[in-house]
Amino acid sequence: MSDVGLRLETLDLSVGGRPLFAGFSLQVEPGEVVTVMGPSGCGKSSLLSYLCGTLDPVFRAAGRIWLNGVAVEGLAPERRRLGILFQDDMLFPHLSVGENLAFALPREVRPRRERRARVAAALREAGLDGFAERDPATLSGGQRARVALMRTLLAEPRALLLDEPFNKLDRDLRERVRGFVFDHARRSALPTLLVTHDPADAEAAGGPVVSLPDQPAAVDVTTWRERSRRLA
Repeated sequence: MSDVGLRLETLDLSVGGRPLFAGFSLQVEPGEVVTVMGPSGCGKSSLLSYLCGTLDPVFRAAGRIWLNGVAVEGLAPERRRLGILFQDDMLFPHLSVGENLAFALPREVRPRRERRARVAAALREAGLDGFAERDPATLSGGQRARVALMRTLLAEPRALLLDEPFNKLDRDLRERVRGFVFDHARRSALPTLLVTHDPADAEAAGGPVVSLPDQPAAVDVTTWRERSRRLA
């Protein structure tokens, strides 16, 4: 397997002595969106929590997590360089839109003028030019979703995790936000792992699809990629 991208190697996850999956392995290439599907309770969100380093202690997990050739499973969450989007946009209600974005900037970004410039550039990219002083409560659902993504990207992640972030959006808005997120992931060459129970999300992602309940052993998406290239 390549050292570039996000690689999961023989991950095991259990709760209360009950295995959820075992030997789960896959490679996510830069700019590729791999979808993990399955019903509620199969371990999809817990998989992302393990990758992020925030798994609840009630679970037992093991396995290697490689990001661009570096093993990150032993690192603190803030050092793993994994960005994540949830069902809820998680915007801080006591901060303005601009302050929400600035919160994600690495501390090394200085001076204040440069931080403001990066926030302004992110808002322009999201089609929200001039929204820096707005209260998040005044934004529409689609605007909040775009701000949440730009905040994640400003943290300069090396991979992107999506925990059903489109689940609470209505149909039309869901399609627009999906396109916005996937387009940015590809343009930024971020290996992206999406968990969902919605086949429409997987279809829109356009990448390999893995089903946790159906494939508890090692998952190899190479065959899927080769088939896709032949059809293209």
